[in-house]
Amino acid sequence: MEKKRIVVKIGSSSLTNERGEIDQEKFNDHVQAVAALRKEGHEVLLVSSGAVAAGFKQLGYPARPVTLMGKQAAAAVGQSLLIQSYIEKFSPFLISPAQILLTRTDFSNRERYQNAYATLMELLERKLLPIINENDTVSVEELTFGDNDMLSALVSGLIHADQLIILTDINGLYDSDPRTNPLAKRLDQIEKITDEMVGFAEGAGSKVGTGGMRSKLIAAKTALSLGVPVFIGHGKGTRKLVEILNGKGDGTYIRNHSLSSINTKRQWIAFHSEVSGAIFVDEGAEKAIVFNGKSLLPAGVFKIKGDFKKGDVVEVIGKSGLLGKGEVMYSSEELTGVIGKRSGSDNPLVEVIHRNKWVKV
Repeated sequence: MEKKRIVVKIGSSSLTNERGEIDQEKFNDHVQAVAALRKEGHEVLLVSSGAVAAGFKQLGYPARPVTLMGKQAAAAVGQSLLIQSYIEKFSPFLISPAQILLTRTDFSNRERYQNAYATLMELLERKLLPIINENDTVSVEELTFGDNDMLSALVSGLIHADQLIILTDINGLYDSDPRTNPLAKRLDQIEKITDEMVGFAEGAGSKVGTGGMRSKLIAAKTALSLGVPVFIGHGKGTRKLVEILNGKGDGTYIRNHSLSSINTKRQWIAFHSEVSGAIFVDEGAEKAIVFNGKSLLPAGVFKIKGDFKKGDVVEVIGKSGLLGKGEVMYSSEELTGVIGKRSGSDNPLVEVIHRNKWVKV
């Protein structure tokens, strides 16, 4: 079997009991399944929730805290408990975990984004098992991923994974709510996540988790747009992840063969960069960059908006509206001086946005 790079996401409800403690039976099951996947020769990255859920009991909370301060304190206690348990459980399999804690800023800041990629690649090269979680101890509400479903989708895109496996307590997606409709049918395979599906799905699930099926659908849609196929479902036993990878999982497979992986630089531009301004282009330029895969040249620009520097990300707007965004090769001041001009032997001009640094909407 072809060796693959797999991101496995395990949520709080799949790791802990209702009292907020790490459930050793569930925990051992996941560890053995990851070990079996590694034994098959696959690269595995584990996105693991459970820090807040594992820690709140130690602080005297009767249930998962709802305040930011309470969550951060519980994460500070629970994260060490969680990684300690992983180290102990993976030790018999000669697997060494490496803890990675990420925040939204690690993705929005270009240098930190590149550093995160380099670190993960080095860990995989050294045969370690990256165990990734959001850094809940320092994250603020406005700068969180929302839940680890989205974190797993972004990580799977960042490292160009061959498969994202989201384990949950429901065996896949249904055409209606199986909890209220006994005739609900499971969708074994789908090619895309529609807005109707997202709107239908309800919110958070268990008391110890933050994500529900809606968050998983949004995460799957993001991963799919990055060229990563997704599985949402559950399983039990040592071979559950191997079975999922072999197409025999108890859940829903979401894949679209027409979508390909997006390079790391374009991912950062598309999903994480802040927009510093706007460039307005004519119909010829719009056709060239949207349909013909060309770079944007100064000749096609007729107006700019905002104050930006070389290397900033700007939106590109055409006759039909927002076309996409990309990294500019000029500052706003420099671009003002070359708007509408054509490059020649006596006046060589660089591209405004190179096609390799451009992402269309």
